[in-house]
Amino acid sequence: MSAKLSSHSLHLFSSFSSSSSSSTPALLLSQNYNLTLHHHRFPPPRYKPLFLLHSIKCESSSTRTKRTRVDPNTQDPETQELVDIIMRKLRDKKEPMVKTLDKYVRVVRTEHCFMLFEQLGRTDNWQQCLEVFRWMQKQRWYVADNGIYSKLISVMGKKGQSRMAMWLFSEMRNSGCRPDTSVYNALISAHLHSRNKAKALDKAMGYFNKMKGIDRCKPNVVTYNILLRAFAQARNVDQVNALFKDLDDSIISPDIYTYNGVLDAYGKNGMIAEMESVLVRLKSDQCKPDIITFNTLIDSYGRKQAFDKMEQVFKSLLRSKEKPTMPTFNSMILNYGKARLQEKAEHILKKLTDMKYVPSYVTYETLITMYGFCDCVSKARETFDMVVDSRRDVRISTLNAMLDVYCLNDLHMEADELFENAHKLGVRRDSSTYKLLHKAYTKANLKELVEKLLKNMEKDGIVPNKRFFLEAFDSRLPNPKSTGDDASVALSKPASEAKT
Repeated sequence: MSAKLSSHSLHLFSSFSSSSSSSTPALLLSQNYNLTLHHHRFPPPRYKPLFLLHSIKCESSSTRTKRTRVDPNTQDPETQELVDIIMRKLRDKKEPMVKTLDKYVRVVRTEHCFMLFEQLGRTDNWQQCLEVFRWMQKQRWYVADNGIYSKLISVMGKKGQSRMAMWLFSEMRNSGCRPDTSVYNALISAHLHSRNKAKALDKAMGYFNKMKGIDRCKPNVVTYNILLRAFAQARNVDQVNALFKDLDDSIISPDIYTYNGVLDAYGKNGMIAEMESVLVRLKSDQCKPDIITFNTLIDSYGRKQAFDKMEQVFKSLLRSKEKPTMPTFNSMILNYGKARLQEKAEHILKKLTDMKYVPSYVTYETLITMYGFCDCVSKARETFDMVVDSRRDVRISTLNAMLDVYCLNDLHMEADELFENAHKLGVRRDSSTYKLLHKAYTKANLKELVEKLLKNMEKDGIVPNKRFFLEAFDSRLPNPKSTGDDASVALSKPASEAKT
């Protein structure tokens, strides 16, 4: 049932898109939405004896002379070429990291190491970043800098190594560096990548409050954006409101990333009226929406089945300078599917292909889930088989999507058959697959399949934890708010929903 929504917001995106041809989006281009920390270009080499390395005074980014930012996308071709050579040698694994760096000791400088941090951080070899750092510290040109530590803390955080990030923070202070805002922002982000989100958010707020009491570490707009996005993902609207009010009371001006975080929080919680009031303010602040803004609104309206507004935002997106992304299409397909509007969902798929987009694996999973909601199990299986026949690597999430469709439509024997044949598809079953099926079989009171599943878990070496059984027990309890068809639709959450 569509929510009763304010009509004022219907005109906002038409005004954005109509003016887009004459003006550029007022975005802070020195940031990006993923809150990746800035690189810094460092000064010429300063030669110091090796025995003074650990007593070097660290330069804070708030006190040092402003330098040109190191941007890997606009890096000097010679610098990029040397980094590429080093990375190729590392991939060949013919010699240790340090030996490779020693070969180029006369030419490798801080900007090369920064690019190595960036590229190594994209792989699973995060330990090699520390090897580069240790090698770097031994060079005569090395000068400790907050930017170096910020980058390393950021890389460790993205790899889920929050303890290593804390160690680097301590190492930085021991080397004489004084933390600044950028370092604390990196540390907050590092904690927010950890698995225990509740504990991570508490720690993040602890650092945030600590920053307020240190002059050189005062929170900036990036700090607020990191926290707003984190609490939005945690669906903690109260904390989002508190942070937004705190930002209002400060001298800091919100940017498009700030608004995106708040819009996301309200949208995820179905608070459409509040979301639209923020949209009005975004417009009044002369802030142009970016693709994240459009995607957030499309998904929020879609979740509430306010499809007229969802479609209007999509049309405004097509008229603007922004371009749809795969999450744009995935969200629309999934939300049409939940409303059992199969034709409209297939129309979006056709629009996607007409615009020369190539469906991603998430798109295929979304289609499988959509057909499941629309009671078209045969089409869901056709889509799954198409993925298998395309010789792509079948992901565990794709297998789970098809299994979920079978269970959603009470085809548990078909689910069991596909599960048993998973190894033939080259898919290694993991705990997520077992959790999905155990919950479905338990809810359907299929004791034989549950026992069979537990035996397979033992064979695959998967040990269920306490939460595994608690969720299975909860699935057997009747839901007083759901009856009939509504209860069956609420059986399980689509595997693709979290990825759109």
